[in-house]
Amino acid sequence: MRISEIFYSLQGEGMLAGTPSAFVRSSGCNLRCAWCDTPYTSWAPEGDELSVEEILARVREFPARHVVVTGGEPMIAPDIVPLTEGLRAAGWHITIETAGTVWAPVACDLMSVSPKLSNSTPLERDGGRWAAAHERLRYQPGILKRFIASYDYQMKFVLARESDLVEIQRIIAETGAAPDRVVLMSEGTDVDTLRDRGRWIAEICKREGYRYTPRLHVELWGARRGV
Repeated sequence: MRISEIFYSLQGEGMLAGTPSAFVRSSGCNLRCAWCDTPYTSWAPEGDELSVEEILARVREFPARHVVVTGGEPMIAPDIVPLTEGLRAAGWHITIETAGTVWAPVACDLMSVSPKLSNSTPLERDGGRWAAAHERLRYQPGILKRFIASYDYQMKFVLARESDLVEIQRIIAETGAAPDRVVLMSEGTDVDTLRDRGRWIAEICKREGYRYTPRLHVELWGARRGV
């Protein structure tokens, strides 16, 4: 597997926010989000080729009992199934961060599915050459339903504007996601933007019964790698 980084930190987002966790970040993605905060795994993927055993050995160096497999898009990694099976055999709690566009029969304790909204489509970046492919792939309701039926899950949405709620509610209705499993968060890579958007997102959560999540890693350490 091509791995961009393995590190130990706190889970920054979602239902397990604040949990000490080891992170395994795969490199490579089938989408090209305009606001991607890990371009070194998508727009310009980088990393080292590591075997499953090498990855497991690195994770064993950390005291965490929670492991987050993220990306990029980890579900397209060729060894994602044996990697997750190895993590489970070692007794770790496994969260997988995915856009929900690709299915694989992974071992997973919390499937963190983040369907990409239209605000992610790169209409201008790189002259818009990725826009059509991204738009075609970004929303796969059949795969989302399969994740919901097969795993304990959270459905996490990134909001940049209040009008994004219309699209979110359509996806929730089409997939059957439970409101208390829906997690909303701000799009942004600086504290001021996250807080400004977070205020109106929090009001949506209060009104609709969704969960609000901060981005703890950005608030604590800023938008940088390895945190």
